[in-house]
Amino acid sequence: MLFLKGLLKDWKWPVAAIVVSALMLAAAHAFETFGHLYPCPLCLRQREVYWALIAMTLTGLALWKVRPTRRFLVALNVLIGLVFGVGVVVAFYHSGVEWKIFPPPAGCAGGGEIDLMNMESLDRPMTVPSCTDAPFYILGLSMAGWNGVVSAILAAASFIAAGATFRGRNEA
Repeated sequence: MLFLKGLLKDWKWPVAAIVVSALMLAAAHAFETFGHLYPCPLCLRQREVYWALIAMTLTGLALWKVRPTRRFLVALNVLIGLVFGVGVVVAFYHSGVEWKIFPPPAGCAGGGEIDLMNMESLDRPMTVPSCTDAPFYILGLSMAGWNGVVSAILAAASFIAAGATFRGRNEA
């Protein structure tokens, strides 16, 4: 608990959110590069949430350096929580598509995997992996499902950080 209190102090939570987002993107790219698990359009959409969060948070931290007020830091932490909340929604939708609860969006029909590292494959027509086929499940959740769990935890931590900063426990 002491670690969490220290992490939620001042600017540390926004920086931690950037680091965790970068690690999530690195893990996704590692699965793609080394595991040959190529992303479907919904997988790419989930990555866009992390890219947006990194850009928004870096901009917010730069602006906070110009005017370091507690109110601004509260707003930044709330925005970080809302962006992670968008990640939860996108991951939930993708999981629902994998479980056949929701219909896949246009362009997610699939048709096979592509190997971007093999130059000889450029002669063949490129196909997009299907959004309905999860490559594996761990404890009943696919990669999209676990992404939703991680995003939900990060959203909750963001709102906790915003609340602690608002109450003045973390002076900016």
